[in-house]
Amino acid sequence: MATGERTWQRPTIFRTRRVKWAVYAGLLAFFAWSAVGIGFDPSRVLQGIGNTAVLIGDFLPPDATAREFDRIVAKMLESVAMAMVATVTGIAVSIPIAFMAAENISPKPLYALNRGFISISRAFNAIIVAILAVKAVGFGPLAGIITITFKTVGFFSKLLAEDIEDIDMGAVDAVRATGSSPIQTLLYGVVPQIIPRFAGLSVYRWDINIRTSTVIGIVGAGGIGSVLLTAFNRYDYQYVSAILLSIIVVVLFAEGVSAVVRRRYQ
Repeated sequence: MATGERTWQRPTIFRTRRVKWAVYAGLLAFFAWSAVGIGFDPSRVLQGIGNTAVLIGDFLPPDATAREFDRIVAKMLESVAMAMVATVTGIAVSIPIAFMAAENISPKPLYALNRGFISISRAFNAIIVAILAVKAVGFGPLAGIITITFKTVGFFSKLLAEDIEDIDMGAVDAVRATGSSPIQTLLYGVVPQIIPRFAGLSVYRWDINIRTSTVIGIVGAGGIGSVLLTAFNRYDYQYVSAILLSIIVVVLFAEGVSAVVRRRYQ
């Protein structure tokens, strides 16, 4: 019988099993500390389930007068328009930032500067940005467009820059070897490799922006959110239900369009 025979063990990212179980124990302890720190109470969760059933009854059936329905349609169209304008402007701003934030084609100082801007854009929630935009330019859709554009840049630039970093540099070197200028190298060596992904990201971000535009109106940044907040403040839950139903219909439509476009490009 051979001595020193070793048995196979499943690969792990941890160096030893002791380290693995120590990490798991640390995560469990952190979860417990977090739950205790925020005062997590299972009894309140159970009580909330009962209250939710009563609240759902207040929401049904959805109801809106003719005037309220017209307002829903007008504000929903405003939300869609905000999302469209912000998507186009956000993508236009994102493209140069993404190229300058790609490590394989951008100088180090420029790369660090643009990666920093992307991180700042991603650090703030849309509601926080909307509050700042409303303070800066006042109530209305302009604040919403600024908010969604700012958030689009952080999302779109990051993902597009990572796609640029994953391209085949052999094709880029081949174009460069023909004596092409830097701009020609980008146009013929880089852009053709990222076009399908660019199209998919554009539609996906438009889909996200539709949903975002329905929320930021709560703080006065235009769109259907302002109507929703007013209805909640009046405790007019059937009107709230009609607004939520309209949001669901628009979001589902946007999701369907996004899925069809992404499938065609794939």
